[in-house]
Amino acid sequence: MKLGDIASALGCALKGAAQGAADLEISGAAGLEEAGPSELTFLSNPKYAPLVRRTRAAAVLVESAVADCPAALLLSANPYLDFARALALFHPPEKHEPGIHPAAVIADSARVGANASIGPYAVVEAGAVIGRNAVLRPHVVIERDAVIGDNFEAHPHVTVRRGSRIGNRVVLHNGVTVGSDGFGFARRADGSHQKIPQTGIAVIEDDVEIQAGACIDRAAVGETRIGRGTKIDNLVQIGHAVKIGVDTILCAQVGIAGSSTVGSNCVFAGQVGLVNHLKIGDGVLITAQSGVAGDLPDGAKVSGYPATDNRQWLRSTVVYNRLPELAREVRRLRKKIDGEN
Repeated sequence: MKLGDIASALGCALKGAAQGAADLEISGAAGLEEAGPSELTFLSNPKYAPLVRRTRAAAVLVESAVADCPAALLLSANPYLDFARALALFHPPEKHEPGIHPAAVIADSARVGANASIGPYAVVEAGAVIGRNAVLRPHVVIERDAVIGDNFEAHPHVTVRRGSRIGNRVVLHNGVTVGSDGFGFARRADGSHQKIPQTGIAVIEDDVEIQAGACIDRAAVGETRIGRGTKIDNLVQIGHAVKIGVDTILCAQVGIAGSSTVGSNCVFAGQVGLVNHLKIGDGVLITAQSGVAGDLPDGAKVSGYPATDNRQWLRSTVVYNRLPELAREVRRLRKKIDGEN
């Protein structure tokens, strides 16, 4: 693909290049230090600017011109986003031939839209409804009465449990379970546990992507809901009756206990944990391995366990690392005071 065509497709101006750079053949895209002489790369963090001057890449996506750069420059308002778009140019989505494999099992009362591609050992149970252009890879199970929109893609061993509701353009990666039973038990007088029937559903709105091994529990009553455009990483656990807003990011191993509400445009880094019945506002950032035990307002940025304001936590960690030294100083001062008395 010619560099000029890439610039045009991305809406980027081509600058700082030798004559004829628009005709350079670009074979792919790679990271700043790995890119070769026929590849495109990007710079989004200014601290890596010195690497641009040493890059072997044919062209670099940058926000502003970089002096002494040997490569052609594509000026972009968002180099990271445009790099993602460039990758898509070289690696377009896989196309699937419509058809149902003979080893798939589709119930007579199930409804599957046009152009579906259903792999071996996939199962679609009675009353399930799936929209157009669905891709069900091997061993996917869609249980009874589940309703799924258009352009759905489920990778191997995905399970969509009974009655779940899934919107359009949803992608579920390997081993995802949507609508599994919430963890609900009532303690009897003798200390044993009575299971609480999980009669609600799980709802996944449009444009959600859920990655490998994540579990979205159904509600005991009512619904668990994942908002439009939210992205969920590997091994995330969403408890029963949780509500997640739109365009929120949940990184690996996040766990959200039942009946909590999370706003829109939040970011929860890896291994964040929330206790039940919390209300988290919009635009909240929770850093890795934080434990949240109380409600958080819009725009909060918290860290640690129990989670506190990020700046306060950073100051506290500095003090924590000096505790042995401070303890020795306290003992010295105490001895001095005792001696003077």
